[in-house]
Amino acid sequence: MKVAIVTGASSGIGRSTAIKIAERGNGVILTYNANARGGQETAAVIEDRGGTAVALPLDVGETDTFSAFRDTVAGVLHYTWQRDTFDYLVNNAGFSRTSLIEDTTEETFDGLMRVLLKGPYFLTQKLLPLLADGGAIVNTSSNSTAAAGLEPGYSVYASMKGGLDVLTRYMAKEFSTRGIRVNAVSPGATRTRIADDAFTRFPEVVPALAAKAALGRVGDPEDIGAMIAALVSDESRWVTAQNIEVSGGYNL
Repeated sequence: MKVAIVTGASSGIGRSTAIKIAERGNGVILTYNANARGGQETAAVIEDRGGTAVALPLDVGETDTFSAFRDTVAGVLHYTWQRDTFDYLVNNAGFSRTSLIEDTTEETFDGLMRVLLKGPYFLTQKLLPLLADGGAIVNTSSNSTAAAGLEPGYSVYASMKGGLDVLTRYMAKEFSTRGIRVNAVSPGATRTRIADDAFTRFPEVVPALAAKAALGRVGDPEDIGAMIAALVSDESRWVTAQNIEVSGGYNL
């Protein structure tokens, strides 16, 4: 059995990814931050469907906790799967905050940087000794980094995701010596709890976003989770250093 670590799996894309990976017969270590109940619910769904999942707390914005997290992961791998390594890492945890450049504070900038770029960088570094040769990594990026269709207010968020895109390629280059593939996915507008559950609070924005997608709707977390599950699997064994937009043809 292969084992995956999926960060930010208490809801949305992370939850769907964890479930989709588990449905393929893999074990899952999933993480949550503020939403402990959501993380446990994700694990329960996987267990109810016959899979094996362990939910662990992790704040990807706090790099000084990563050593302890790695040690916890090592213990879970040994106790639950009798293994010393895991196979797949999905750097998904994140949040969104919008502000025009003229209004952006250093606090906002630093907060997004820590979670969206610095966190995945150093978490991956810390977990590398436990990641099996021939494994796979997927980083969750965003189509907000695209050259066209920019929306005011996303300068910091998109800049950090753009950095993650570059990091993905460097990871793919450096980790290739161990046969580890690294790719990114860039969701478009997707029904998640990001940005304080904006789709629920402002349902009036959905038709306009759907109209911008060639396939005529906004995305569901399952659309993204299915792509990530396919990318880490052996079906995508010859794919690395790619950033795949999963947006239904947004701004096509």
